[in-house]
Order: sequence, then C-alpha cells, then structure tokens
Amino acid sequence: MGEFLISGIQQVGVGTVDMRKSWDWFIDMFGIDVKIIDDDTVAERMLRYTGGKPQKRHAIIAISTRGGSGLEVWQYSERKPEPIPFKVAVGDLGVFMAMVKCCDVAAYHAEANAKWEKTGPLTQSPDGKPCFLIEDPYGNMFQIVEDKSVLIGDKRLTGGVVGAMTGVSDIGEARKVYSDILGFDKVVYDKTGTFEDLAFMEGGSQKYRRVLLERSVPFAGALTTLYGQGSRIELVQALDRTPRKIFEGRYWGDPGFIQICFDIVNMNEFKKFCASKGFPFTVDSCPEEGVHFDMGDGGGRFTYLEDPDGSLLEFVEVEKIPILKKLGLVLDFTKRDRSKPLPKFLFRLLGMFMREKAN
Repeated sequence: MGEFLISGIQQVGVGTVDMRKSWDWFIDMFGIDVKIIDDDTVAERMLRYTGGKPQKRHAIIAISTRGGSGLEVWQYSERKPEPIPFKVAVGDLGVFMAMVKCCDVAAYHAEANAKWEKTGPLTQSPDGKPCFLIEDPYGNMFQIVEDKSVLIGDKRLTGGVVGAMTGVSDIGEARKVYSDILGFDKVVYDKTGTFEDLAFMEGGSQKYRRVLLERSVPFAGALTTLYGQGSRIELVQALDRTPRKIFEGRYWGDPGFIQICFDIVNMNEFKKFCASKGFPFTVDSCPEEGVHFDMGDGGGRFTYLEDPDGSLLEFVEVEKIPILKKLGLVLDFTKRDRSKPLPKFLFRLLGMFMREKAN
C-alpha cells in the first residue's frame, strides 16, 4: 500500500437557516473572514444523504489568516432546512462542538462577554488550560481554547478552528477510526466525571468520559502552513443517559455541525487504507480515473466515510484554490510538490484580496 498524507483538519461544516447571518457572526466574533470558496450550485454526489435527490445549496469556506482550520457555512437554496428537533446536549452522537484557537483566552472572554450574551464563564479544560464556551445565534456551540501559534498577526485574539468534540457511544470503537485511520493516537487526557467547562451546555452537569486526542506523527502537506500542528479531536461518551443522534431523520447539510473535513494528499491510497481497516468510503466524488470535481473557484476530490455511530467524516484532496480571484490567479496543486508546505506570503495575499466584512 502506497503513501498518503493527512495535512490536518481542513474545515468543520456548519449547516444553517441563514448563511449570510451565520457567516457575519463568525466574521464578527472569530475573524474567520477570508473567503476561499463560494459555491452556489447543485450537490449531485451526496444522494445517499440527501433523500436520493440532487439538492441545490450555497456553501462558503472561509479561513482566518491567524491560522487554523476553516468553517464551511452551508445552506440549502431551494429546500427548507430542517432544524434539529431538540436541544443538542453534550455527548449527543455526532459533532456537537467546534474548537476555536485563541492566543489569550482570558482577554478574549472579557471581549466576547461584553458583546454577546450567550457566552459561558471562563473555566479550565481537564488538562488545566483556560477555555470557555460560546453559543452562536442558531444554537451551535464553540469552545475557545488556548493556542498561541499565529500565522499572520493582527489585532484579533482568535484564529480558525483547531478541532471538534464529537459524541460517540463507545470510545474504544470510535478510536478505530479517529486513532487507527486518522492517526489521532496521542492521548492528552482520558477523564471520567462531571466537568465545569461543559456546564454551560445542555446536559453539561451529567457524567461523561472524555478523551482528547492529538497526533504523535506531525501533519504534512501543502496546507499545513495554514492549519498548523494543533488539530485535535475530543471523543465524548455520555454515561448518565442514552445520547441522541444529531442528524437522525435529517439530511446532510441541515442545521448543525455537518462534518469534520480532513485535508488528504493521495486519496487513492487513503481509500485503500480505509477499506483495509473496515471503513470503506460511502461517497466518492471522483471514483473514476481522470474525473475532477469543481466547487466554485476551487476543485479537487471529496470523499466520505461514517464513524461507528454513523457520523460523517469528509476528506478532500485539493487540486486548485483561488489566490487572487479578482485577477483570475489560481494555485494548481497538481503542478507542485503537494508534500511541501506553502509559503506564508500566499496567505498574506489571501488576506489582502479575499477578506470580507460583516454586512
């Protein structure tokens, strides 16, 4: 079996009922304001998860030039989005919280608390680091975590996404995907009990087992310059109740955290590796040699698999991304060594020419 690379978390998808309002909030609160992809077309290759029919949707992928992963803000264009029919609680099956990096958590807590009422108290995570929770206008929960790495400095304290919490029914089974396939094999902590840092969220006072995972092998690939080495996954298992499946009876792309997406180099070999571990792809945008997939001004290949609880994980092998859209300049990854990190100045250019302000 040949070589493949995992470059980090590319983005976390967020379904919404109003994409513009959601993204404006992410711009204002987190500074995730550099638009990489803007795609308002029909999703034709996700029929397994969209009721067997192609669905028109509008998706924006945006990043912060301070570094970290992006957010994919996603809304159905013609079908009415189906909201989550219950209040998502800690440990419900699927992604229930995304992590946002911050170089000074205490200072940003004061800033956030002053302008947004759905800001939780300043606490500590199980490894003793400062953190707090903040809920967006549509009920999605974010954990602000300490990460002092900065790609391109500015006045903001927050950067992009660095990880996610996902609810699982059995941590040992879940690690067959998150550790054995994705390489998150380093246990930062494995704690069982009740946790002060979760108390702000529904069900936060109940008992859980929490395992925070990082990779012992560094991420590698062109976009590690942006993502950094801080990507992490926290598996959370509810012990006091039977958790609910967040996307039960709803479509991919409906409101809530849709998926965690990973950046892959050499998808063909990764596909073989996943199948050998008993987790074959459930979706492959380009199963045939020479077929390409375009998404707005970007393009590449995307695939999906399900973790043991049926939660979706996405993988993208990037072929092109716009660098200076106004000038029609595109970075073609097929014409460069994709294992070599991109130079920092390219992300500075993105910030200069592709940054947007909230409406």
